[in-house]
Amino acid sequence: VFAGSINGDGLLHIEVTRLAEDNTLSRIIQLVEQAQSSRAPTQRLIDRFAHYYTPAVVVVALLIALIPPLLFDGRFLEPNGTVFSLFHASSEGAASEIVRRGWLYRALVLLVIACPCALVISTPVTIISAIMSAARHGVLIKGGAYIEALGQTRAVAFDKTGTLTTGKPIMQQVRSANCEYDDNCSACNDVLALASAVERRAVHPLAEAIVSAANSRGVDKAYAPAQHVEMLAGRGVRGVVNQQMITVGSHALFDEEYAHSDALHEAVNATEAQGQTTMMVAADDDVRGYIAVADAARDESLAIIDRLQRLGIRTVMLTGDNATVGQAIGREIGVDDVRAGLLPGQKADAVKALLNDYGNVTMVGDGINDTPALATATVGVAMGGAGSAQALETADIALMADGLTALPFAIELSRFARRLIRLNMALSLSVKAAFIGLAIFGVTSLWLAILADVGVSLLVTLNGMRPLRMK
Repeated sequence: VFAGSINGDGLLHIEVTRLAEDNTLSRIIQLVEQAQSSRAPTQRLIDRFAHYYTPAVVVVALLIALIPPLLFDGRFLEPNGTVFSLFHASSEGAASEIVRRGWLYRALVLLVIACPCALVISTPVTIISAIMSAARHGVLIKGGAYIEALGQTRAVAFDKTGTLTTGKPIMQQVRSANCEYDDNCSACNDVLALASAVERRAVHPLAEAIVSAANSRGVDKAYAPAQHVEMLAGRGVRGVVNQQMITVGSHALFDEEYAHSDALHEAVNATEAQGQTTMMVAADDDVRGYIAVADAARDESLAIIDRLQRLGIRTVMLTGDNATVGQAIGREIGVDDVRAGLLPGQKADAVKALLNDYGNVTMVGDGINDTPALATATVGVAMGGAGSAQALETADIALMADGLTALPFAIELSRFARRLIRLNMALSLSVKAAFIGLAIFGVTSLWLAILADVGVSLLVTLNGMRPLRMK
């Protein structure tokens, strides 16, 4: 029942599964607020620096105001006896006027110019601008820390199914163990019907492909749904159908647990070499045949991988498929490395290995099986359009559209934001350092100090807003 729905004359029995504040819009608002309140590492460093810097400046200003007059017979006040004058006019010229300025005046100039306003605001302005720019392009970043981390990414690991591929596999063929005709006999349809009876209780995209194919062939009702269904994580599923234990699983699982003919083994290998994922079917200990499905690569995957590689980023595909299928798909989309045959926990181990090799790794996934790897990576990116709730909750960044198009933009935006942060810090510190030196020697005036402080603050603010113009 959608928010805002109006009941007419009927009586409705509605089960509430989530509170109003848990709807999608509320979650997005909550994540944006969380992102705006989350501080980047550079911002935390600057805040710690300012915590000690400000008292130190006050102490230095007091020393400048008191030490020279007390120990070196310096002038404490202005020549006319005032604390300071707004305008300095002297017949003796500017040089003599500089020399005659009192040490209290110089201390006040130092306090004004040493104010860390520009330094403190330089990072949050840039971070917030980058978060807003990313949101406009369909990228939800949960905090400034992830902008800095994403900007330092050296390798990106992708889950295959639903991330680099559409996540909507289609059955290509079904073949019984003893059939001489591919995909077109009663024995083949029986293999499909048995698999459908077991997979009907599963939620994996491969299961949906089998059930859909069984529906289209009219064999989905041949057997009742399986009982006592057991999920074999990353390997298959089994359940009881007509008092037989039906197992639908990977080629690797069947090589370990079931004996089957060399001819069937070679047929499966040949199918997988074409980039199709095979699932073998057994009734008790009897291998009945196999089903092959294919998941097409996303239209944008090849271009996205190429763009990331041009940014100097290593691309890696992680998949539970065997090496033959994984390599075939990897070649199609052009990734640098393929790591196949991985269970969900092993994907996290693969990310740890990449962290050891590259130091900063981004993981992109969409399903609940990807959550361990998303949590392990430096930055976890979830596919918001098709991703599971667990993946979106675990990830640090969400691509709200069902596609990868915004990923390279997010990385380029993060790199640009990091450059701006360093530029703003260097600009504010250099201006401060120059005017502090001038203030100590009495070369600058209070008006120039105010102008420099306000001017550099405006400059770093305007510079920090440049991410808003990125396209």
